[in-house]
Amino acid sequence: MLGGFDFVNFIFMAVIAATPLLFATLGEILTQKSGSLNLGVEGMMSMGAAAAIAASYFYESAAGAGLSGFVSASLAVLIGFLAGALGGLIYSVLTVTFRANQNVTGLALTIFGIGAANLVGELLGIRAGGRTTVDDATKTMFSGINISTLSDIPVIGRIFFSYNFMVYLAIITAVILIILFNKTRTGLNLRSVGESPATADAVGINVTKYKYIAASVGGGICGLGGVYISMATIGGFAGTWDNNIIAGRGWIAVALVIFAAWRPARAMIGALLFGGLSALWLYLGPWLQNHLPNASIPQQVYNVLPFAATILVPIITSIRQSKDHSQPKSCGTNYFREER
Repeated sequence: MLGGFDFVNFIFMAVIAATPLLFATLGEILTQKSGSLNLGVEGMMSMGAAAAIAASYFYESAAGAGLSGFVSASLAVLIGFLAGALGGLIYSVLTVTFRANQNVTGLALTIFGIGAANLVGELLGIRAGGRTTVDDATKTMFSGINISTLSDIPVIGRIFFSYNFMVYLAIITAVILIILFNKTRTGLNLRSVGESPATADAVGINVTKYKYIAASVGGGICGLGGVYISMATIGGFAGTWDNNIIAGRGWIAVALVIFAAWRPARAMIGALLFGGLSALWLYLGPWLQNHLPNASIPQQVYNVLPFAATILVPIITSIRQSKDHSQPKSCGTNYFREER
């Protein structure tokens, strides 16, 4: 605490808010590294969120009294990933195989994903006879974990060892992508496809395969961001479906890709900063109300801060643009082998 402002809990909540953004940003970075500009992040996150709720709900209905929270949570994560991957696969079929415009396809995927997710949510609500929610055993699996005595360490325990497993999964995913892009031949080939698919094709790299895998796996990672929002969000609504549950976070992730300069390590920093903006009203608002009541700011202003930042990010990035921190050269352009 400093002057009544709880920095420790603020950082904790910033990490919580940053996690779905990190998943989505990493998924889009992987996709764009292959030269595919998929603007359907919001749709893939929505598909992952709805699929996770549906997977747990149907498992719990079938298991009855013998349900396992671990199995339910595992199914939610797996099916949510596969739902997001399906969105990425649809995008690949349309843009890689049928050579549809990437921007239009991404926007269409956003509309489709949100609509499909809302439809699934409504059908689940009808089946449940009200609001769709998962069992407490499943919710417990997505709550914060206690890592022996580490979680009890003052300050450090709260900041580093008190999150749910998906926070650590997001960090592990970022580390894996860092290693993939910088230390492996597969990563080098992927970056080659994104920079110059014609050159990559000429040296024997299967451009179509790399684009399909990158977009599908990237979509799956975006789907995990949706799983986190629907299953692990702190509060009484964890594990409960709400229409339009992603609430624009997919678009924030698209801006974060630019902010991160297509680098997973910088994506972690950017996600934390944007997560801090999202959590700011929980702590700065009450602090101002108590200490400077005449300077209090309406909550709506705090809510718009992350989206205002998405406008500033491309402007600042374009001003400071450098060759080393630029978008993959073929991103947004379909590859025609006949024109090689």
